Amino acid sequence: MDDKSGQPGQPMQAFGQPQPGYQSQPQPGYGQPPQAYGQPQPGYGQPQPGYGQPQPGYGQPPAPPGYAGGQPIMGQPGVPGALPGQPAPTQWMPAPQSIPGCPPGLEYLTQIDQLLVHQQVELFEVFTNWETSNRYQVKNSVGQQIYFAHEESDVCQRQCCGPQRGFTMHITDNMQQEVIRVSREFKCCAGCCWCANVDCCGFEVAVEAPVGQVVGYVRQAQSGWSPHYDILNANREPVLKIRGPCCVCQGACCTWDQNFNVMSTDLANEVGKVSKQWSGFVKEIYTNADNFGVSFPTDLDVKVKATLLGAVFLIDFMFFEQPKNNNNH
Repeated sequence: MDDKSGQPGQPMQAFGQPQPGYQSQPQPGYGQPPQAYGQPQPGYGQPQPGYGQPQPGYGQPPAPPGYAGGQPIMGQPGVPGALPGQPAPTQWMPAPQSIPGCPPGLEYLTQIDQLLVHQQVELFEVFTNWETSNRYQVKNSVGQQIYFAHEESDVCQRQCCGPQRGFTMHITDNMQQEVIRVSREFKCCAGCCWCANVDCCGFEVAVEAPVGQVVGYVRQAQSGWSPHYDILNANREPVLKIRGPCCVCQGACCTWDQNFNVMSTDLANEVGKVSKQWSGFVKEIYTNADNFGVSFPTDLDVKVKATLLGAVFLIDFMFFEQPKNNNNH
């Protein structure tokens, strides 16, 4: 049978075989066929050391500002959730290890010699003249919050009796556990320094730490003019004394600190101070939000330190709540 090529009697070549007349070798000048894909071409040599690996120093991309180890640093600028112009989240003082013989929650006080007490501004009270419960932030000298204090009191007493009201101040730590409680009974006609030696005429707060266990008292003492206080232990024995200024300035023009000196029982040595600090013209005029500082020796008994914190609230209610409450009513 003749094939279509015109060559009679010759079968067709197998598919894929070279046709007659074609050379099996490549044409001169074409060289060798290309190497398998992925192999380096002849003459190119070996790839450079480290080729294809990350350049030294690149590593992981840098963390954005306000982050460390992939976690946000609370209180730092640039942390998500902190809007521009808004205060940074509160920084709490790290909780110390428990100490044998120290009331739970007072371990914070073993490490410090100063407390800053900031009363919070109550906008509802500013705009409505409705007396609300006081709230305070208690911080250390570097601004880390240690405690939060909030007042519990009767609504009618707050509106009708103002700073004369009885109250219970609940002081909690960063775990929202109440570690200190400061309480004062309501006394209708108390506060006069001339009659403070009479129980019904002298203000007093009791300090409990933990709740249910009294560690000290702050009692108003009799005096001729300047405010006097006695710091008592749980057995009502004098431990320290507080002597205030002869004239407690309560106006917005009093831009200096009002110092209540903490003295030894014999009044020979000054061991600390409770200071009402200038809060600014607007806060002094329109709010009752006050700032206080408390200083004491680092090695002072933590129970006495907690009692001095209770003295801040007594002094605030007796001298620095009165002008605002008079304005409100």
